[in-house]
Amino acid sequence: MSEPTTATASAPKRRWSLWVALVILLVGSAVYWQYGRGNSQGKAAVARSSGPSRVPVDAMEVAKGDVPIYLNGLGAVQAFNNVVVRSRVDGEIVTIAFEEGQTVRAGDMLAQIDPRPYQAALDQALAKKQQDEATLSSSKLDLARTNQLAAREFASKQQLDQQTAGVGSQSAQLSIDQAAIETARTQFDYTTIRAPISGRLGFRLVDKGNIVHASDATGIVQIAQIEPISIVFNAPENQLPAITEAKRRGDVKVVALTSDNKATLGEGVLSLINNEVDPATGTIRLKAIFPNAEGKLWPGLSVNTRLLAQTLQGVLTVPDAAVQRGQNELFVYVVGEDQKAEKRVLTIGPYSDGVAVVESGLRPGERVVISGQSRVQPGILLQVSDAGRKVADAASSNRDR
Repeated sequence: MSEPTTATASAPKRRWSLWVALVILLVGSAVYWQYGRGNSQGKAAVARSSGPSRVPVDAMEVAKGDVPIYLNGLGAVQAFNNVVVRSRVDGEIVTIAFEEGQTVRAGDMLAQIDPRPYQAALDQALAKKQQDEATLSSSKLDLARTNQLAAREFASKQQLDQQTAGVGSQSAQLSIDQAAIETARTQFDYTTIRAPISGRLGFRLVDKGNIVHASDATGIVQIAQIEPISIVFNAPENQLPAITEAKRRGDVKVVALTSDNKATLGEGVLSLINNEVDPATGTIRLKAIFPNAEGKLWPGLSVNTRLLAQTLQGVLTVPDAAVQRGQNELFVYVVGEDQKAEKRVLTIGPYSDGVAVVESGLRPGERVVISGQSRVQPGILLQVSDAGRKVADAASSNRDR
């Protein structure tokens, strides 16, 4: 009898639990709907308050100033003078008076060849002259006595003529003796080998104790003059008019850079424009002279060259990155006063160090877009940053280098 009573009591409890779960579900749904609606309204309000979307770009002002126009080329460093020092006489080297890689001045002693044979030859020539001088002195006395005898008719005319001819012959012999002395002295002087030019020595090509000859092709050491030093480089033939015009105006500055353009090795002056264009390559050879006081340039080094053809005075410039290329025109996007993009067609002159010379189409002070142009269209609103100043500073640094 007790089981029906228990079942009857549990049924209302289950119904009550179902009602509670249903109420909780309805309340949760209402809260979720209300929150989502409020969030959507908030986003819509933020969107309405922010207005139309803007395209982020970098921009900078159109600049006005002097722009150097450089012509770039490739070149190789050459010694201003290059000498292989050789012996001018035969003999044994008894002294080496230099160190490899040493810097020498013209006239410095480099080596000594055994001078004794040449000293003996010089002494012999000097003794021969003294002998002939004594003979000449005796002949002159004989001539004087013959003259006196001929005046009193105690000597014939023939004897007088023979004595006169003998004195003349012996006088000529003294001239021959003097020439022999000069030759022997020169040969003796050649036993001391001296630097013919100032410069830096290379490897020693012969050691002490070796026999050298005047006919040897190897030599003793090589001297390269590197202060000053020269660079030979090429330029396309279409640049020749600009180069010759720059040369006509005065000294033409040439800058030498490392092959990666990261370091400046020196500044020099154009010294030579070759007298012909190479028809095979269509280039003209040029030579520039560099003081090279710091010794950064070495013979054989490959370098990049920059020749200053001219400097444009007071021209408008924009970064090369700002110039866009259309099908038949060059243009830039200008930031208007209302921050709207404006397309401006340009006439562009030369390019130099990351900047373009503007011949027409812009005014000083206007701002041009230098990055982000892919999303820019005429009339679109722009969000301009100041990052363009870094580009301007970098371009200025390149122009000053």
